[in-house]
Amino acid sequence: MRLYTLVAANTLVAATTLVAATTLVSATTLALPLPWLFFLPFPQSIAESQNPAPEPIAVAVPAEPTGTGRVGNDTEGDRSSPAPSPLSDPLALAEGLKPPAPVALHQPDGRAWDRLCAVPQTWQEEVGVQVATGLGWLEGLPRSLQGYLQNSSSEILAQVHAAPWPQLHPQATQARVPVIMYHDVLSEKQVFFDVTTAELEADFELIRDRGLTPIALDDLVLHLQTGLPLPPKPILLTFDDGYEGHYSRVLPLLERFGYPALFSVFPAKVNGDIVGRSTLTWAQLQTMASKPLVTIASHSVTHPRDLTLLPEADLLREVVDSKQILEDKLGMSIPYFTYPEGHYNEAVTAAVTAAGYRAALTMDDGGEAMAGESESLLAIDRYGQSSLETVVDLAWGGSPLPNPWQGFDFTAPVTEPQYVDLDRIPLILVSGGKPITVHADSRYQVAEIMAQTEAVAAVDGTFFSLEFLDSNTLLGPVLSQSTNQFLPGNRGENPLINDRPLVLISPHAVAFVPYSASRHTTRAALEAELPGVTDAFVGAAWLVREGEPQPAENFGTLFDFDAARDRAFWGINQAGQPVVGVSRLPVDSVTLGQVLAKAGLRDAIMLDSGASTSLAYEGQSLMDYEPRPVPHIIGLVPPKGESIAPQPCLPIGAIAPQIATQAE
Repeated sequence: MRLYTLVAANTLVAATTLVAATTLVSATTLALPLPWLFFLPFPQSIAESQNPAPEPIAVAVPAEPTGTGRVGNDTEGDRSSPAPSPLSDPLALAEGLKPPAPVALHQPDGRAWDRLCAVPQTWQEEVGVQVATGLGWLEGLPRSLQGYLQNSSSEILAQVHAAPWPQLHPQATQARVPVIMYHDVLSEKQVFFDVTTAELEADFELIRDRGLTPIALDDLVLHLQTGLPLPPKPILLTFDDGYEGHYSRVLPLLERFGYPALFSVFPAKVNGDIVGRSTLTWAQLQTMASKPLVTIASHSVTHPRDLTLLPEADLLREVVDSKQILEDKLGMSIPYFTYPEGHYNEAVTAAVTAAGYRAALTMDDGGEAMAGESESLLAIDRYGQSSLETVVDLAWGGSPLPNPWQGFDFTAPVTEPQYVDLDRIPLILVSGGKPITVHADSRYQVAEIMAQTEAVAAVDGTFFSLEFLDSNTLLGPVLSQSTNQFLPGNRGENPLINDRPLVLISPHAVAFVPYSASRHTTRAALEAELPGVTDAFVGAAWLVREGEPQPAENFGTLFDFDAARDRAFWGINQAGQPVVGVSRLPVDSVTLGQVLAKAGLRDAIMLDSGASTSLAYEGQSLMDYEPRPVPHIIGLVPPKGESIAPQPCLPIGAIAPQIATQAE
């Protein structure tokens, strides 16, 4: 990749000058036609910033080493949906590349700023970060310009990643995003699927206490179409039918908790043509629609029980006219539809498509499912509100998209533990921060060792000698920041671990290379593999290598690799961030590798497992048993000046569902 630039060092370039200064990027840089570059908007100003070298991590350890269900009968009306997503119409892929339209940014309510996710959460920022670590030619530019170019290129990359509409992106099908459906909210229930104000408040508190992140439908649709990961533990809240309680009871709670939500409305109810139960007025609906946390969806005109039974003319009126009425009354685009009582067929989805909706929500009393299990964007599944407690601990925003430049990112905050269940294999994952290792003077619980460091999370490390209870002797060579001492290992035993993964860590990168007992005998030899290496050890085996799970034959003679055991691992995910984790149930190595590849790990190394398997977070063990004490750990240290990622936090799109709308 090459960047041809005329920008002089330390020069402030005006917006009009930037075209000539930075435009000639080779077409292969983005693997897209060069004309795309001329459609990128340009910043108004550029201010150079310093990028100080990272300081060494101070690690204190004991001493130097001593030796080598209920969805409800949708009786009156259904669903709501958010404002248009920033992603352009997916059909544009078929029409050819087009310049993006200018966007007008809508700022979130000031009270919500303190709950913004510390990591990039808009689709532009997320893809930009994935580009950032690998664009080596950006390094010579001012940091502000680097960030600008990275974010601009994200529009192109998001289109490249998108699945053909209305299909779901394969990576999104691995995530678990529950969409919760509510109906009327009253002081006292009238039917079983109503909820009281107190019950809804308790649900919101449960969502908060379990660390979930409520998102907008825009965020979910982008995720389903592009595979971009959502924030930790995402959940979407929806309210159907346009009851008055949505204005008087739900809206105040949403604003108090800072949660976005989708409201599905059918105009005949608001007009008063459909008599029964309370209804919103147009004035109330207009007030709600003006709120950044609220998205409005069409729910047909009259809410017929089953759209599939209607004549074609009536079907089109229900689907098309409802959109037009809501758009005229509210002065905004209505890009989402909710099927009354969840009924749809090919004719109904064809009508929804022809009307110009981008996505549609459904329901199924007998088969509730996560959003990623949906048939398509035209049939996004939901759970009834009574299922909330069963799904809150299952929510997972998905793995990061592959980074084609294979870079590393040690600047992201350390996440809270993510409890992931893939192919019925439950895992605990913690990602982000900067990786370090600690070689203690004896054996301790992982939490005890990490207490002497700045690490927020840590997993047990590599294999060690069992000959003496207080031995800290590791198998193979070891280098740790905690001692800054290279120990070559037992030269007689080292050949037995040839070709196992030698893990090398520097302040900015990680390398996994086959270990050679004859070559990797000095610190200088490690430096030759990875300049600036600060940590090194030999792992048991690759579980995932360059994105591919490893087959049984690649484990060679490794003891019990095919047995079901508790397993510990660490690696790098597709965004270039370090990940540590454990299995919550016994699993064989081959199956674990397959699951970790689905979870988004680019490379994963098996660590000491069985009785040693241990993961700790914020000084507390996350295991259901007391593991065997170990002398070596791999920890994650938050970036300097950063704290642990706040939970729950809100993506920008969740606070302002209309984060990007077409400019007038």
